[in-house]
Amino acid sequence: MAENDLTKYTIGWIGAGRMGYAMVSRLLKAGCDVSVYNRTRAKAEPLTELGATIVDNPSDLADRDIVFTIVGGPDDFVEVTLGKNGVLSKDTKPQLLIDCTSINEEAAKKVRLAAKEMGTDMINAPVSGNAKVVVAGKLSIVASGEKPAFEKALPYLEEIAIGVSYVGEGELARMVKICHNVFLGVVTQSLAEITVLAEKGGVPRHAFLDFINKSVMGSMFSRYKTPTFVNLDLTPTFTPLLLRKDMDLGLTAARELEVPMPVATTTRDAIQTMIGHGYTDTDFGALLHMVAKAANLELKSEDKDVGTGL
Repeated sequence: MAENDLTKYTIGWIGAGRMGYAMVSRLLKAGCDVSVYNRTRAKAEPLTELGATIVDNPSDLADRDIVFTIVGGPDDFVEVTLGKNGVLSKDTKPQLLIDCTSINEEAAKKVRLAAKEMGTDMINAPVSGNAKVVVAGKLSIVASGEKPAFEKALPYLEEIAIGVSYVGEGELARMVKICHNVFLGVVTQSLAEITVLAEKGGVPRHAFLDFINKSVMGSMFSRYKTPTFVNLDLTPTFTPLLLRKDMDLGLTAARELEVPMPVATTTRDAIQTMIGHGYTDTDFGALLHMVAKAANLELKSEDKDVGTGL
């Protein structure tokens, strides 16, 4: 990609948590002019070494051409955009908002319509992956919004992600991301169950998952999750609390659209049980631990050097 494609617009960035930090780092390394706001300023300060300017409020980004947001949830998103110190609270407004947060359609539509009245376009651009996936250059983004706005956003999205899928106008990307994360929960629960079954039948976890990963049932996700399952490293990539939030969003949509989802409903119950046992600020791969406990299987790290597939 030509450098002038990325220097044409100034960039604002709201949210420098694990994901946001990794994503904005890619833009900075590509030479973009980026100013960053994070609720805890200290967490964003290291980005200055890559050339970022750190600001005190979202409203300080109002003069940026394009502003990305990736925050905790719908309330946070509305606050950093339409709130008292939101990026849309000043007379000057960005040309384009690009939101990468997993939120409900209602919050997205509320901000989109308000922004449009102010002359600011908005693209929904939720992501598939985590910070390690971003660093490895294998993040995926699904986007929706008006096509001209998407075309303006595309060079920056492509710098962050290996794949960018445009699915249409409005809030369609939100539906895709909700469906994606429901699938994430269901697949993880299923993978945990069959892994425990295999181990209780005498098969080491690393050997079983090696076979799965080499079979037609293997995937980038199963390979990525293998070290968590084999070595029991629960360093958070995506927490049970966040997964529960997205399962709830998906099941709410299913009720509204009259779509039966018995497997997803059962998985949501399993996630709630995991949270009830204290697995909150940990990786959602702790579902393996809950299945093992229910099967009266004591898990031990196999201490194997297994790759992530990234």
